[in-house]
Amino acid sequence: MLGGSFWVALLRNMISIGLMLSFFLMLDRPRFSMKKTIWCYVAFGVFLLVSYSAWYFFSNASFVQYAAFSALPVVGIFCSLMSSEVLYLSLYKMALAFYLFSVCSFCGVDAARWAFGGNIWVDILVRLICLVIILIFTWKKFRKQFLGGVDYLIEEMDLFSAVTLFVSIMLGAIMAYWPNLQGFSVFNMVRAFLILFMAGVLQYAILHLYIHLGQEHYIQAQKELLEVNEQLLQRQMELMRESEKEAARIRHDVRHHIMLIREYVRKGEMDQLLSYLEQYGDDVEHRSVKDICQNQTVNSILSAYARKAKSQGIRVTMDVKVAEGLQIRETDWVAMLANVFENAIHGCTCSGVSQQEIHIYIAQKGNKVVIQCRNTSADDVIFYGGLPQSDKGGGLGVFSIRKAASRYGGETDFVVEDGMFLTRILLNLPS
Repeated sequence: MLGGSFWVALLRNMISIGLMLSFFLMLDRPRFSMKKTIWCYVAFGVFLLVSYSAWYFFSNASFVQYAAFSALPVVGIFCSLMSSEVLYLSLYKMALAFYLFSVCSFCGVDAARWAFGGNIWVDILVRLICLVIILIFTWKKFRKQFLGGVDYLIEEMDLFSAVTLFVSIMLGAIMAYWPNLQGFSVFNMVRAFLILFMAGVLQYAILHLYIHLGQEHYIQAQKELLEVNEQLLQRQMELMRESEKEAARIRHDVRHHIMLIREYVRKGEMDQLLSYLEQYGDDVEHRSVKDICQNQTVNSILSAYARKAKSQGIRVTMDVKVAEGLQIRETDWVAMLANVFENAIHGCTCSGVSQQEIHIYIAQKGNKVVIQCRNTSADDVIFYGGLPQSDKGGGLGVFSIRKAASRYGGETDFVVEDGMFLTRILLNLPS
């Protein structure tokens, strides 16, 4: 710190608080409306500005020692409460904001001491220039890139990796910002600059890596979904070909039925004709195929995969009660039901059990849709982070299920109970 009057400290605090809050808000998806969020940020910023300026006025020594580091938890708690993101992503954004705050402080103080004899107004000017450059860069380039990849970032980052990144960038910021007991020197300035530079480059590279990995997994999931769609279409084509064969057989049989009916009519044997027509009606009713449910998309998917399962000797039972016209995209139905059924068939065939079963239950209750699948399974299914791992090394089917469910604020659960693999999906539809 270069010291200065109360009003100089007020300017420094305004720059620092404005930088941290503005940077976080630019990269955030707020919990509330943008108008309400901005008012809350402004009110909180004014409160911080008054509090920290009063702290500087009444206890200058403690302010210089602890103000910078105390701002991190105070601002971090407020921003995390205002954000709709997961906690560890808020922690990471707060660490980036504190890092940029440290960069501004370092540039302002050391530039003033290096070339201008510790001039206070040079310090203020340099901080303002850094503030403008950071906010313009964040708004023009980094914000769009970050928000465009934040979903991929959430998919790839877990709490451990977020804490690791948080600690690494905090160490870089703290080491550069820590008060130098030996006074100013070019060596110390260059050392602090290199620490900040390496920490910033490392974080930027890791951020790009996580987003790139998330995009790769998303592309793989889309590719798998296309393959599932192709398999579903192939099975639909098989059903259509069999229907055509059945229709041709019926047309062939109708000629014989007509000849027999004519014979009954010609002989006047009306009782025998009525008896024959009743038998024929019963036979037609017995052969008719009943729809699984009213929703044609769900009906087509379940029919195709139920046929595949039965062809492999798997007993399939279904209790499905969903209507047509639900606000669920057909591609999402395919992503969930086709992958659930495909995984269930795979689990049955790999179980080594002689009697293999699949039970499907789907129901709509108000604005919620419940999907549950129970299938025969081996007991040695490997889970990582609550998700089953494929023995083929992929596991993208589960990723597709979770991704589709997340579009409806849904929840997924996978567990093995008593030799049965249980998949549960809960979807929240708009009221």
